Amino acid sequence: MYDICCVGHITLDKIVTPGRQVEMPGGTSYYFSNAIRQMDVRYLLVTAVAPSEKRFVEMLNSQGIEIKAFDSEQTVCFENIYREDMDHREQKVWAQSDPFHTAQLEGTEARIFHLGPLLAGDIPGDLIRFLSEKGIVSMDAQGFLREVREHAVYPVDWPAKKELLAYVDVLKANEEEMHVLTGEKDIRKGAAILASWGVKEVLITLGSKGSVILTNDQYYDIPAFINGPAIDATGCGDTYMAGYLYQRAKGVAPDQAAVFASAMAGLKVMASGPFTGTEVDVERMIDNNSN
Repeated sequence: MYDICCVGHITLDKIVTPGRQVEMPGGTSYYFSNAIRQMDVRYLLVTAVAPSEKRFVEMLNSQGIEIKAFDSEQTVCFENIYREDMDHREQKVWAQSDPFHTAQLEGTEARIFHLGPLLAGDIPGDLIRFLSEKGIVSMDAQGFLREVREHAVYPVDWPAKKELLAYVDVLKANEEEMHVLTGEKDIRKGAAILASWGVKEVLITLGSKGSVILTNDQYYDIPAFINGPAIDATGCGDTYMAGYLYQRAKGVAPDQAAVFASAMAGLKVMASGPFTGTEVDVERMIDNNSN
């Protein structure tokens, strides 16, 4: 029995920031796994890549991350282009992976399943329903709201949202994704709509403005933790969720778990690549910003 199991594709990413271009592995599963690997938690990654990118699986495995990897005809290939404003990016998709299916998770038991779809179709509805019978389901909304047209990514609504969010306990969305899902631009009203569809813990991330949590009809405004210039925001949402679910798995209350998550994301944004710190680093970030 694992505490947390993350389900998502590892990607081949090209990160373009002002004056810099980097190619590296990415995706929810990659950033989430790196962020949680030094935490005291029983963790499993379920992923799928093409044989040509199996080196990414081997690299994560060599860092002590337990992985159940499946073959895919292609590896997802993203290009993330940032301007001066790290809160927004332009995305292109050059390849897509095979979707996950229930048979791949039949022998896996976990208290929390975190689903990280990158594109519509990655996580089918029957898999969400299946996992909801095994444990708590956490999900990042982003993949369900991405449609690829001639390699460019466009925001679209999720037709099955009301049906399938009833099976989701924890949902993370940024403010743009919340607007696409609910039609609301007001953060609290949008979060309330998502909760009305059955989500128990709604997390709306606002980039450099922090985040808002709604659970048990209570809102919490969580500050952003900024100790330096924002270098690369890719993976910050995944890092946030790793910190949040790690704390929730330990029994920490949602608002305090979100503070930890925000500090973790604040550390990550100051460097390109995944979070490489420890729990001590995160606690120090919180203490430094509380004084």
